[in-house]
Amino acid sequence: MLRIYQNTYRRTAKKAVVYSTKVACCNHSTLCGITSHPRRAQDSGSSSSNGRPRRHEEFLLAGNPARGWQMPPPSRGYGMLVVRILRGALKLRYIVLGGAIGGGVSLSKKYEDWKDGLPDFKWLEDAMPQGERWSQFSRNLIEVGSLVKNAIEVAKDDLKAKTTVAALGITSDESRKKYEKLQSQVETLQTEIMNVQIKYQKELEKMEKENRELRQQYLILKTNKKTTAKKIKKSLIDMYSEVLDELSGYDTGYTMADHLPRVVVVGDQSSGKTSVLESIAKARIFPRGSGEMMTRAPVKVTLAEGPYHVAQFRDSDREYDLTKESDLQDLRRDVEFRMKASVRGGKTVSNEVIAMTVKGPGLQRMVLVDLPGIISTMTVDMASDTKDSIHQMTKHYMSNPNAIILCIQDGSVDAERSNVTDLVMQCDPLGRRTIFVLTKVDLAEELADPDRIRKILSGKLFPMKALGYYAVVTGRGRKDDSIDAIRQYEEDFFKNSKLFHRRGVIMPHQVTSRNLSLAVSDRFWKMVRETIEQQADAFKATRFNLETEWKNNFPRLRESGRDELFDKAKGEILDEVVTLSQISAKKWDDALSTKLWEKLSNYVFESIYLPAAQSDSFNTMVDIKLRQWAEQALPAKSVEAGWEALQQEFISLMERSKKAQDHDGIFDQLKSAVVDEAIRRHSWEDKAIDMLRVIQLNTLEDRFVHDKQEWDSAVKFLESSVNAKLVQTEETLAQMFGPGQMRRLTHWQYLTQDQQKRRSVKNELDKILKNDTKHLPTLTHDELTTVRKNLQRDNVDVDTDYIRQTWFPVYRKHFLQQALQRAKDCRKAYYLYTQQGAECEISCSDVVLFWRIQQVIKITGNALRQQVINREARRLDKEIKAVLDEFSDDEEKKGYLLTGKRVLLAEELIKVRQIQEKLEEFINSLNQEK
Repeated sequence: MLRIYQNTYRRTAKKAVVYSTKVACCNHSTLCGITSHPRRAQDSGSSSSNGRPRRHEEFLLAGNPARGWQMPPPSRGYGMLVVRILRGALKLRYIVLGGAIGGGVSLSKKYEDWKDGLPDFKWLEDAMPQGERWSQFSRNLIEVGSLVKNAIEVAKDDLKAKTTVAALGITSDESRKKYEKLQSQVETLQTEIMNVQIKYQKELEKMEKENRELRQQYLILKTNKKTTAKKIKKSLIDMYSEVLDELSGYDTGYTMADHLPRVVVVGDQSSGKTSVLESIAKARIFPRGSGEMMTRAPVKVTLAEGPYHVAQFRDSDREYDLTKESDLQDLRRDVEFRMKASVRGGKTVSNEVIAMTVKGPGLQRMVLVDLPGIISTMTVDMASDTKDSIHQMTKHYMSNPNAIILCIQDGSVDAERSNVTDLVMQCDPLGRRTIFVLTKVDLAEELADPDRIRKILSGKLFPMKALGYYAVVTGRGRKDDSIDAIRQYEEDFFKNSKLFHRRGVIMPHQVTSRNLSLAVSDRFWKMVRETIEQQADAFKATRFNLETEWKNNFPRLRESGRDELFDKAKGEILDEVVTLSQISAKKWDDALSTKLWEKLSNYVFESIYLPAAQSDSFNTMVDIKLRQWAEQALPAKSVEAGWEALQQEFISLMERSKKAQDHDGIFDQLKSAVVDEAIRRHSWEDKAIDMLRVIQLNTLEDRFVHDKQEWDSAVKFLESSVNAKLVQTEETLAQMFGPGQMRRLTHWQYLTQDQQKRRSVKNELDKILKNDTKHLPTLTHDELTTVRKNLQRDNVDVDTDYIRQTWFPVYRKHFLQQALQRAKDCRKAYYLYTQQGAECEISCSDVVLFWRIQQVIKITGNALRQQVINREARRLDKEIKAVLDEFSDDEEKKGYLLTGKRVLLAEELIKVRQIQEKLEEFINSLNQEK
């Protein structure tokens, strides 16, 4: 069909072009005063007598032969002008029309040729996921993004209000309470923002991982070849950084064996230590602020040489291209986010280490740890222990005897105001592992005496000692300057600085960030080679001791870490979910029927059976009550009963698994937590209520018992239900009237005064029921007066309310006993009921009512069972998997749920074994490099 349209378009376009050309030619000839067609010239009388076309001169002399040439009339001239305008308009119309049609046909043909030339991508439909999956990801990300944005805006508003209150310095009690309340709200909002951002980051990382897997599948399917994973050889600094990462999780106090070297960057706040680290890394990778604390947690940066300038967090697969400003902004934002996320509980700084790797051409290999700047004064928005926490953290890292201390001093301020030098001197009094760095020398040159700078860099001003003294320039105070611009400014400054003139205040090797990075890297690797063997021997001894302890305490068990135990528990829990779907239909029916009647029995007796029994028209009242019940409360109660039955069966399966011979009690706490959380989240489908309502209404419409078997079952159901209620009523009466005479004699029990009164009232009420066995559920005024007078004769004074309270359980017992008698009478009355119906001599309306209730329970239980097997068991399985996935990512929760000596010892042994293996691998590579 498309080809037919294209051919039609081509023919139409050609005709339009030809016709438009002819019109244009005719218009051109008319405008020039020349008739191009001979026949048209003859017809119009504008040709010569010999048939040839007239020349232009002949047209000028043409007219009446007798009168010679005359001017044409004015009306004719106006008519010719109108004709010419119309012809010109028609010419443009057909040219545009012809060009549009011709261009459209040509474009359609080229599009078809291009589409036919594309390769066939239909094979990707089987390999790639469906579009709904990606749409769901997009919706989740958009929703999370909007939540983050809203939370950030609210937090900003609250922070502004908080700052305003603090700035005003209000000290009244009311204002202080408002301030504290506002502060707690801000902290709560900040926590919520962090949680949302963490979920957002995890979702992004999950999508990136799946994207990589899909790319691999695409390449495999495209090439139709199996790719073999190649083992990538790690660099020496990467191997060393992994050892430090393992140690950071094993021994954070350096109390045993973590004495491996690293470069610790310390300094006063805003002294330029972060800028020095960025200059060494050749990238502006850290967030910046105007005088506020930005470094709130230790940041471990591993520098390595590589072909591309990239950065990557230890716990993430994303690589940031440091040559792109957009990636740099993302990296700085993620660093700031991780710092804020590490600060919890109203703290200002955190001990959690943020680990990242920076690779690039010309980078010196080393591991640096950037610490929060030391402060001397705290602001109102800081925690009360911020100053002490920073001091303790700094001492903690510098106390490592093999740590290289990179002491940063701001050259633009007075040396006497330095706080860091005293701390460094306490940890390294001899200066055997300290390198002193003077920053902002360009400002110091303008403010300070060159001789004073010379004293600082020669170690004669401060009492502290150091291996070397260096001067650097970390920028011009501009946030948007690149590292290349800063390094160029630094080199130009030192070339033209007066510090080099005359007496040579500074030696050339003591300046620039490049010389500093070379010196620090050289000292770092020297320290590593001197201490690594000693650390490896210490871990060998620790491993031997832990293995011996494990064999003595758990000789028949393998060392299973917390992650391995969690995976094993996860498998057992999911196996129990599978077992849940394999429960027989009969067992489900019994469990659901029992739970349904447990939920519905009280309503049936109190709101349907007893009120209908008080009515003159029992069956009519029952029909009204049952329909109202089915339309309103019954479906929801049925779903609630089904949910509880499902929960009960699953918990019973978990409890039975504990009795197995191979049961491991170490999983019990984890399993209970997972099951409780999954059940708390699980809810029945909403559409089930509407479906059950229709089924139950239709079932209750049937009012006729169909066969003898159903009749006998209904009678039995009525008797068992009434007996259960009768037992409850007798228990109530026993509490109200006290123990009987035999029990009082055998157990030495006595009646209270109230119980004696109750017994007296009961005797009078029994007389009323004996005289009128079909008495109504309520007492008349005359009956109440008679009972009171009779009791007063016996010196028992009670009011009418007291009599009514006693009457209610007494009458209920009487009614239930009569109901039992009617049920016995109806056992053999089925055939009489089928012949006489509602006019049967024996009243069996109770049996019919309970038959209808029984049918509803049966049909509802069947529907709930199908929903459990087909839908709810799978939905519960999904909830359990989601809870397990969340728990697997929460190390703190896993540590709380999987604990004990066995777990802790196995975790320590596995950790030490991993560290020792990595150390040996690193030592072998280090020896090969020599």
